[in-house]
Amino acid sequence: MGDAFIRHIELLGYEKRFFPSQHYVYMFLVKWNDLSEKVVYRRFTEIYEFHKALKEMFPIESGDINIENRIIPHLPAPKWFDGQRSTQNRQGTLAEYCYTLVNLPHKISRCLHVVNFFKVRHDDMNPVTDSQIKKPEVFLLTKDSKKSPTDITGPIVLQTYRAIADYEKSSTSEMALKAGDMVDVVEKSENGWWFCQLKNKRGWVPAAYLEPLDGPDESEEQEPNYAGEAYVVQKSYTAVEEDELTLKEGDTIEVIHKLLDGWWVIRKDETTGYYPSMYLQKAGEVSTAVKSELRNRGAPPRRSTIRNVKSIHKQGRKQISQETYRRNSKKYIQNQRKMRGNSQNKANVIIEKNEPEDNKPKAQPAVPPRPSKDLILNRCTESTRRKIL
Repeated sequence: MGDAFIRHIELLGYEKRFFPSQHYVYMFLVKWNDLSEKVVYRRFTEIYEFHKALKEMFPIESGDINIENRIIPHLPAPKWFDGQRSTQNRQGTLAEYCYTLVNLPHKISRCLHVVNFFKVRHDDMNPVTDSQIKKPEVFLLTKDSKKSPTDITGPIVLQTYRAIADYEKSSTSEMALKAGDMVDVVEKSENGWWFCQLKNKRGWVPAAYLEPLDGPDESEEQEPNYAGEAYVVQKSYTAVEEDELTLKEGDTIEVIHKLLDGWWVIRKDETTGYYPSMYLQKAGEVSTAVKSELRNRGAPPRRSTIRNVKSIHKQGRKQISQETYRRNSKKYIQNQRKMRGNSQNKANVIIEKNEPEDNKPKAQPAVPPRPSKDLILNRCTESTRRKIL
């Protein structure tokens, strides 16, 4: 029948696996020219490496020489930490990528690089699992997934985190932890307390005591916003660490970085530091009974105060130093002042340009040079020539 080639690639969904560590794989139904259909599993990092190699093989079609000639579809790079949310949200892009890939010219869509990547592997037929840990969870796309690619069927997804140290609960609503415990997070509150379950136990746990299994960084954490967001202090707090701020109830501050552990980086005038998010309320919002009740609790512990921390990751989380926060915040304020100053100077220049024309000196006409004797003899009349003879 000739060389094998792919007729169609359909994204079925993804699997959440727990062995050898928690990770995610996408499921593809690959339809071949001999009418056979096979299901293969690929990590997104593998797909991205395949995509990069394909671009190198076809530099013209990838737009490396001229961007207008690009026909190979785009594919976003993997994140530092690919979690449940990024895996789910990427499905629409990945489904469109596969559709475009199969419909490219035959020299690309039927090349060995594409064919070999989607061939069935041994792991596709016999995926490595460990029933003692947890069976893989399958999340399938619905039939009308083209209309809403984020509509997923399957069990309710609970992210699994690991405790990095022992934690003794201080109230009945909390849950004690031992280092190494694997908990499922039911709710992530921005105040730094997460509601978790461990076997038949449930309770609130400080987010600082938990780390994701896939990597040391937390993909859901926002980037710093040095423009700042206005908040009002609802409860006073006295700084314990050097990089924290002491504020009184009613103070107005700006939040520049919202961290998941409940300790936000804030700016008061030109000073920055950490402050418990549970004691803050967005400017203009009305306080609720639930928020007021939460403020009666103590602030969650910070990661830097936890003793005997044991992480499973060789590399620690990416942390921004307090000096970097201060420097970037100060730089932002200075740039804003400079922009305001420049706009004011431009306004003054416009006023000067609109001054009356009568006040400006008028330019005098230039005096033409006197013609030479030869020019007069050649071009002037007889009477004029007589005057210079």
